[in-house]
Amino acid sequence: MRKIFICLLTLLALTIATAYAGSNHSHGSSTPIAKDEALVKATDIVKGFVKKGKVDSSWAEVAPASVEKNKRRFGDEWVVTFNNPKVKDTAKQTIYVFLTLGGEYKVANYTGI
Repeated sequence: MRKIFICLLTLLALTIATAYAGSNHSHGSSTPIAKDEALVKATDIVKGFVKKGKVDSSWAEVAPASVEKNKRRFGDEWVVTFNNPKVKDTAKQTIYVFLTLGGEYKVANYTGI
């Protein structure tokens, strides 16, 4: 009886999990964006950080220093780098914004990793 109960419980759990995996969702754009578009998107993201108070207001006027396509283990991505010498903490003078090749925001940090 116990084995039947465990089997039914497992079957129920698997059924519920697959019910949530419908086709009405997206895994990001499959069409890669151009380098210029990545720059614009990353700049908007940094300006959003300023508006939310996550970074100093001096970041609002900082232009991207570089943009490059990185090869990663789970797929390629855009990395847009911003440098702000007005920030006193040297460890926080550079912000790296990571985007999927389709232009979806992934993460931003001070380490570039």
